[in-house]
Amino acid sequence: MAAVGPEEKTIFVQMEEVMRCAGGVGLAAPQVGLNRQLVVVDVGEGPVALANPRILKKWGSAVMEEGCLSLPGIYVKVKRAKKVKVAGLNEKNEKVVIVAADFLARALQHEIDHLRGRLIFDYANLFEKLRLKAKLRQARAGSRTPA
Repeated sequence: MAAVGPEEKTIFVQMEEVMRCAGGVGLAAPQVGLNRQLVVVDVGEGPVALANPRILKKWGSAVMEEGCLSLPGIYVKVKRAKKVKVAGLNEKNEKVVIVAADFLARALQHEIDHLRGRLIFDYANLFEKLRLKAKLRQARAGSRTPA
């Protein structure tokens, strides 16, 4: 794993601020234009910041509707593991292993998906993707309308 430098510590703090201002529970660096393998998550149990996170093991599965800061107003039912074991580096550059269940497990998987270039949209079936594309077009058209 690559080391976390002082710049990443600052980035973690900034990412957490952006996440909170946007009303999210997680944020991946690519969502804010950073080509880094960094995620922050806080589902109410305190913030988790990881560099180079990878899922080591998954248990069980559950389907739940998810939203995403990258796709405001879009919600997709996504099947994910109920419990995961994730390894990465924390903001102190220490290797950590987290065993997470339920909402924290889902949020970690969601953010790690972003690092792999995957969005909730990618979990939708063809019909749902067509419906969501139309909704996104409408939202974009509405955002260009002068006030």
